[in-house]
Amino acid sequence: MVLKIIYLDLNMEVNFDKRKLVELAHYRMPFGKYKGRYLVDLPEAYFVWFKQKGFPDGKLGRLLQSMHEIKINGLEGIIYKIQKDFPKE
Repeated sequence: MVLKIIYLDLNMEVNFDKRKLVELAHYRMPFGKYKGRYLVDLPEAYFVWFKQKGFPDGKLGRLLQSMHEIKINGLEGIIYKIQKDFPKE
């Protein structure tokens, strides 16, 4: 999947593994206060807390770190579009 970003006078293409983005878009928090919620719907403060305390090891930690970067850069709209365009089977 190639994402074309046009912002101000900047035009760039970013290559992504489509399967990983779809997985990230549909991944739900497996435990805690926000159990069952999509990662994209978790409050940013939750990601900041994890960043300060340490993200968990493994897949969940990688997904949380990725979503944190997406959220701090205001790119949640991309995740919502992926959820809509690539529904989980």
